[in-house]
Amino acid sequence: MSFWRSLVGKLWLTISALVACVLLTLGLFLLPYIDTNFTNSGAIKSLFIWVSIAGFAMTTFFALFLFTKITQPMRRLIQATDEIRRGNYDTRLTLRTSDEIGDLAKTFNHMAEELENTIRSLNLEKEHLASVLRSMNDAVITLDQSGAVILTNPPGEQLLHAWGNLETGAGSGSLKSLIPSARYPVPEPLVPMFERVLEQEGDQREDIHVKQSVWSVHMAPLSSEGDIRGAVAVLRDVTEQAQLEKMRKDFVANVSHEIRTPLSMMQGYSEALLDGMASSPEEARELIQVIYDESLRMGRLVRDLLDLARMEAGHTEMVMHSVDLTELVERVYRKFSVRAKERNIKLRIGLPSEQLILEEADEDRLEQVFTNLLDNAFRHTPENRSIDLEANRILGSRNEPMVEILVSDEGDGIPREDLPYIFERFYKADKARVRGETAGTGLGLSIVKNIVDAHHGSIEAQSEVGIGTTFRLKLPVEKQS
Repeated sequence: MSFWRSLVGKLWLTISALVACVLLTLGLFLLPYIDTNFTNSGAIKSLFIWVSIAGFAMTTFFALFLFTKITQPMRRLIQATDEIRRGNYDTRLTLRTSDEIGDLAKTFNHMAEELENTIRSLNLEKEHLASVLRSMNDAVITLDQSGAVILTNPPGEQLLHAWGNLETGAGSGSLKSLIPSARYPVPEPLVPMFERVLEQEGDQREDIHVKQSVWSVHMAPLSSEGDIRGAVAVLRDVTEQAQLEKMRKDFVANVSHEIRTPLSMMQGYSEALLDGMASSPEEARELIQVIYDESLRMGRLVRDLLDLARMEAGHTEMVMHSVDLTELVERVYRKFSVRAKERNIKLRIGLPSEQLILEEADEDRLEQVFTNLLDNAFRHTPENRSIDLEANRILGSRNEPMVEILVSDEGDGIPREDLPYIFERFYKADKARVRGETAGTGLGLSIVKNIVDAHHGSIEAQSEVGIGTTFRLKLPVEKQS
């Protein structure tokens, strides 16, 4: 700032002008009188000149005094205020005066301290809010009144990327036209809820389906001074819960259907016996045999249900020890050899020359796995076809030693669209299969999958309609932690 525009400069000019006016006035009125009455008028004029010089010197000294006492503290105050404006909230003034300027400096320091504490509190709250948002598994998306995304957490950011290429539907054009330059406009699936929030000014809850997934959305308005400024949406992926609920309903329906069929047959044939419809002992024996077979079928169903429930709940204890897999496969092969001869099916076995040993496995459960797979293969393989049972040592994806067991049949195969679901409970892909025997309970492959998972292994199926099906089972050789 220029000295002449400062307060001290203006005061100095004013006082100097006043002193000059006084001296000029005195000179105009007194100099003629002095020249007339005093003989040594030159000395008097010299006196006036020295008095003028002294007056200007005093005003200059007074101006410098004011500059020291007023202007410099004010300059420091202006500099400190500018530092706070730039964000340096720890700026303080060190003025040791007891006048009004000292009080102003104390007030400024107190104001700066309160402002620093307020900004620190706001930053802490902002960090806490950011930490809470980052730690949430649910996606949080905040929208302004025009529909632009102004705040998200990491799951919300991922969701915006995933939903960014969704096709624009009806009703969102008006919103997106308002924010063409926004980084993220309101996601397409949330447009109807966002419009209802703005119109009704109330919370909205809804389950939306996006890309074969289900999201539970709670959207609430953001209000400021009575006006709706936007909305905040909390999204939770409930796909698994929806699938579990569907599985529960299907499970109840399937169990009811599977149990109702043998119960109806047992009830019908029992009533026939009670009503004396069997005219001969042979007919009565046939009715009793049907009742017995259906009771066995219902017993198998109940037993499989209990086994599956215990496995899924983790209550089944596995007796883990070293297992000679070669001997186990040969034993299962001998058990099914008689059945193969009766059905006129070629049952072939393929084993390596080296002995296959699993360091930790449950022999009874693995025998149950091989029995279920072979029983399934025999049930759906017609006569004059073959079934292969093979075992080999391989390396896994991380070069760990594993044993691969293949159960292949030459049945009619499983349709491609059914393959992803064959390990689900009660799922029967029988549309393209030939039934040679009584249908199973639909739980065998689910039990197999649970036993394999308990052994840290994997199982998959490959099939072509009209050619056959191959179940590929992989088990780790070494003990798993």
